[in-house]
Amino acid sequence: MRIGRYAEENRIYLLTANTLEREPVFENYGLGRVVIHQFREVQEQGIADSLAFVVMPDHVHWLIRLHRGSLGQLMCRVKSLSAKEINEAAGRVGSLWQKGFHDRALRQEDDLVFMARYVVANPLRAGLVKRLGDYPLWDAIWL
Repeated sequence: MRIGRYAEENRIYLLTANTLEREPVFENYGLGRVVIHQFREVQEQGIADSLAFVVMPDHVHWLIRLHRGSLGQLMCRVKSLSAKEINEAAGRVGSLWQKGFHDRALRQEDDLVFMARYVVANPLRAGLVKRLGDYPLWDAIWL
C-alpha cells in the first residue's frame, strides 16, 4: 500500500488502475468483460460492493464499498486474476497492469450518485461514444 493509505471497512472508494504503458487492451469487448467478471466475483464473495464502474480501453474506474480486507489485497486479486485470464484468452504474455493504483476515499457528504455518473460518463468525455448507452463496459447501481 502507498504510504499513508488506510482502508476502512464500509467506506466508499473510487479506484483507478491503468494498463501497462496505457495499452488499449480493452478495446476488445471480450477482454473488458473479463475485468467486469472479476468485479462481480469480488461482490459475490462479500469483499466489496460494486457501486459503479467503467472499463475504458486502457484503464478502469471502480466505485466500491469495501467490506473486508485492504484495498491493496482487493486490487491485487482483481488485477492478477484478470491478467491471467486475459493473457490466456488473447495469447499474451507478461504484465497487463501498471504497478499500483489510485484510490480516493469518499466522505459521507460526497454525492455518490454524482460520482457514479462521473465514472460512467468517461466514454462520453473521451469521445468514444455520443450516448452512454452505446458504450458496453459500464454499470452503476443508480442508473
